[in-house]
This record gives sequence, structure tokens and C-alpha cells, in this order.
Amino acid sequence: MAEQIDPNRVTIGPTRFRYLAAACALGAMVGYTMVPFTQWLNGTAPTITATSIGVLAVIAVVLALLAYSTYRTVHRDRRPMEPHRAVNLLLLAKASALMGAFVTGGYLGFGSQFLDSLDIVLPRERVFRSAAAAAAAIAIVICALLLERACRIPRDPEE
Repeated sequence: MAEQIDPNRVTIGPTRFRYLAAACALGAMVGYTMVPFTQWLNGTAPTITATSIGVLAVIAVVLALLAYSTYRTVHRDRRPMEPHRAVNLLLLAKASALMGAFVTGGYLGFGSQFLDSLDIVLPRERVFRSAAAAAAAIAIVICALLLERACRIPRDPEE
């Protein structure tokens, strides 16, 4: 006999660290193997532009602003939020945290390919820019987790 699920009791748990670690490890493998593949395909490894780092930073800022606004609405002011908006923000937070972890790993894996040739200008620039991009992606993960936490429903004072 199939068990009935009560729609009022279904909850979504917080993003687990092991999923973030797995996404980061997968991204690191992709980033690490991307260098030899692109060198085989094009003859040279790609460069990281300042625009890509800036886009990651802007995404982190947007997530931080959404987290602050949501926290202020739900926890501080205790105003109700439309259920579909809360679910959308929660899904955005979860997806951003996982993709931020993947991108972090990707940039770290990419930059690690050039650590043995830091005395040459272009590989050194790739390492520094990949570290900056990874830092921006880590900021995405942190802000996404803050948004996820802001979406939690506060406990009733009577409980």
C-alpha cells in the first residue's frame, strides 16, 4: 500500500556540505582536464578575462541583496511572503550554491595546471585570475547559503 504524503508536512532541507564538495570536486576535474583538451584543440589554453570575474562578483552581490531583503521581510519584520516567491528564492539559492561550488572547482582546477610555471607572465596571470574567479565563486556559494537560510520559516513563539 502506498503511503500518502501530507503536502503540509513536506520540507526541503538545507544544502548539504557533501553535495557542495562533490560539485567542487567535479568542477575541479573538468577545469583540470580542460587545459590539455583546449591545447590539443586550439594549440593554446584559454585566458580568463576580467569580465568573467566581474560577472561572478555581480551574481554574488545580487544574491547577497536578495538574502538581506528576504531575511528582513521574513525574520525581522515578520511580514508574510508569497509562497511561490519563497520557493523560487529557495530554488535559486540551492542552484546558485551548487553551481558556485562547481565553478569554484573549475577555476581552481584550471589554475592548478599552471602552478609549475609561475615565472612566466601568462601562466602566472592565469593562476592569479583563476584564483580571483574562484574567490568570486566562493562568494556566490556563501551568499546563496545565506539566501537559503533567510528562506527558513521562523518558529512560532508559542511553540
